[in-house]
Amino acid sequence: MSCWALVPIKSRAECKTRLAHWLAPAERLDIVREMAGRVLAAAQGTRSIDHVAVVTPERDCVPMDVLVLDEPGGGLNPALDFARYQLVARGASELVVLPADLPLVTAEDIDLLVARGRKTGFALATDTACMGTNALFLKPADAFRFRFGPDSRRHHLTECARLGWTAESVRTRGLEFDLDRVEDLIHLRTQGDACVASMRLFSTGAAWLPQTRYG
Repeated sequence: MSCWALVPIKSRAECKTRLAHWLAPAERLDIVREMAGRVLAAAQGTRSIDHVAVVTPERDCVPMDVLVLDEPGGGLNPALDFARYQLVARGASELVVLPADLPLVTAEDIDLLVARGRKTGFALATDTACMGTNALFLKPADAFRFRFGPDSRRHHLTECARLGWTAESVRTRGLEFDLDRVEDLIHLRTQGDACVASMRLFSTGAAWLPQTRYG
């Protein structure tokens, strides 16, 4: 049995474009790299994951001990399909899909997802709105059709039912919180996150909020 974590990462310049009006380009790149690094470190720190891979069009700052699969294009779901089959060919029997924008995720969160998933073969961690999918565990690794996009939690549960699987649900702070909006940056700042503490938020070129209020 071989358990792989798979982290999809777009071209860094294309990541978190919703934050483009609030962060300078260099700071947006910094936060993208920081989040991806945290997710990869968490995956590498688990007890249950044997190998970690990234599917991306560029290695950028991905550590050299992480397998990088060249994204074929066509969007997130085709990229995951491509990467999944590459990993199955390398012996993967279990797959954990983790987005690269989970700044609070821990190794313990991922181990819990795997432990729950191994009970039935499928586990899903949703976002705080209970609409999206922030992590998946799959066993076997090669039968599932990815449905990331709007309302992905419902679509993934439907796919689970189609395969006759029983879904396990996992909710932890680290798996629920994804960084996508300026409000998420503010939340991290109020929690004392060192990476975002010094970042200045702007809107159309002007300071958006008094920095001392959230600093």
